[in-house]
Amino acid sequence: MKQTILLDGNSLSRQQLVAVARHGYGVRLDTEQLTRVRRTADFLSEKVSCGEPIYGVTTGFGSNADKLLGAYRLRDELPGGNPHKPEGTLLEELQHNLITTHAVCVGKPFSAEVVRALLVIRINTLMRGHSGIRVETLEALTELLNRDVIPVVPEKGSVGASGDLAPLSHLAIVLLGGGEAFYKGERLPGAEALQRAGLKPIRLSFKEGLALNNGTAQMLATAALALDTLEYLLNVADLAASMTLDAFAGRSGALRPEVHALRPHPGQVHAADHVRDLLTGSTLVDIPYHLVPRFRPWSAEAWSTPEDHALSFDIGWDWVPANQRHGREAFYSRFLPFKGGKKHQPQDAYCLRCMPQVHGAVRDAWAQACRIIDIELNAVTDNPLIFPDNTDAQHIEEQVISAGHFHGMPLALAMSYVKAAIPVLASISERRLNKLVDPATNDGLPAFLTGNEDGTDSGFMIVQYTAAALVNDLATRAHPASVYSVPTSANAEDHVSMGANEARHVLEMTEDLSHVLALELYTAAQALDYRQEMLNAARRLAARGDWQALASKVNNAPREDHAHYAQFVEEVKQLTAALAEVGEFHAGESVRKAYETLRGRISFIHRDRAMDGDVRTVCELVQQRAFASA
Repeated sequence: MKQTILLDGNSLSRQQLVAVARHGYGVRLDTEQLTRVRRTADFLSEKVSCGEPIYGVTTGFGSNADKLLGAYRLRDELPGGNPHKPEGTLLEELQHNLITTHAVCVGKPFSAEVVRALLVIRINTLMRGHSGIRVETLEALTELLNRDVIPVVPEKGSVGASGDLAPLSHLAIVLLGGGEAFYKGERLPGAEALQRAGLKPIRLSFKEGLALNNGTAQMLATAALALDTLEYLLNVADLAASMTLDAFAGRSGALRPEVHALRPHPGQVHAADHVRDLLTGSTLVDIPYHLVPRFRPWSAEAWSTPEDHALSFDIGWDWVPANQRHGREAFYSRFLPFKGGKKHQPQDAYCLRCMPQVHGAVRDAWAQACRIIDIELNAVTDNPLIFPDNTDAQHIEEQVISAGHFHGMPLALAMSYVKAAIPVLASISERRLNKLVDPATNDGLPAFLTGNEDGTDSGFMIVQYTAAALVNDLATRAHPASVYSVPTSANAEDHVSMGANEARHVLEMTEDLSHVLALELYTAAQALDYRQEMLNAARRLAARGDWQALASKVNNAPREDHAHYAQFVEEVKQLTAALAEVGEFHAGESVRKAYETLRGRISFIHRDRAMDGDVRTVCELVQQRAFASA
């Protein structure tokens, strides 16, 4: 038996929605709430039998709202009757036609997980008991979900008001035995999919067509799934930034809690805290400048031991003579006078130092959208709304009220915010990646993260190209759809939200964001290997106690007859002692865990090789949430 979620119309959470959509949970209906659903349907039936005019029940829809339905079809009076007379009453025909004529979306079908999310959202909102649907129709909709009959819902065709009419009609038409559906992975006519699942088509009663297709379920489903993915990717972004900061042997001051207490945006504080946690145990962050060597190309004379001779690099420092230290005495009282891989500056580039501010702002955009989605998951979004308990009402208009809850603007604007935030997160990731491969900015790492002693290797050069292309693509898609309304239904629906496009764009954009973050992780792991190996090679060299071997790695050393030679020797000995005293250099505990996950599938690149498989693998690792535990 599959696990199930209880739906009562009031308590559906994003986590429960994801469990149904992505993890195959079923649903069951709250019996107490079904009593309310039945009461509302009975109330509506009673009002119809009394001849009350009710929008979308005894009138047409949209611009046809001024047309009252008659007791019989006009064509029935023709001589010989009406050869095209449908089954059922005009009221039933109205609901049937609403679904069959509105199922006109185009494009590729939504994934099964989106359609499952659509179903659970629609079932939950109908459970509120303000829509007039019958219990048996609601149960039939529930059986579609529980028996894995997945209606074919093309992606494009909703303007986000009156709700997601067209896509929800594709969802509902399968209940009628029409349309198409996937069943056990096979695309079938709707009637055949129902038959194979042991289900039968239904006929719609009063307002049931409107109850099924008038609401915000498509934009809400895609938005909720996008936010679930983005929550994970926000954590991956922090992880990638942490691995990059370790690879730079960067500075942690900009992450300190007392710093962020002075500007306590919640997302910013969270991002700083998270990255500090990810870096716990790092011996790379905040190491003294003089301990960090810079890359030099490998040569046959670079190393004397068999262990080090296998390395793909050489290392080096520049010595700072005494006559160049004037005015910097305080600095050189703390740090030895050797320039290696780390520039003598107390702050990192913006893409590292401002990471909490940027990641945090995106996290705040995500949190704001989550607040909107959490309200919408348990909202009633069809029209008209039915209030059978308004017993003091003087007129039917006080119990069956036409309103605008189907309008998707709350969702649309929330997703516009997220849509603008996604390229920002991708952009700062690409800037960190670029900084890693650029020898002018990567603090002593090799150009494009390859030894390239023969001049034949490109290394990670084109990885950055791909990231740049993805960032540009995301940026050009960030224009908000919600600012451009195109009126519909002969101007009866004269302002629409375009929220369905907005949320679908965001869901699609999360995939490219995941690729950019994957490329940063791929590149940062290579850089981390170089940084750790270069530092540990220097430490091993110093541990042998041979200051002359270390001195051979220092440029512009004075000759033995030079006045400063004795000072140079003394300071090289100090550098040798300092390196010999430190333990093995390594990244933070969580960074190491992520690194091991990646290295379990992708090896270090010593020389150029085909990288397409590596890129595909790291993108799959991110999408499969392989880094979630880190």
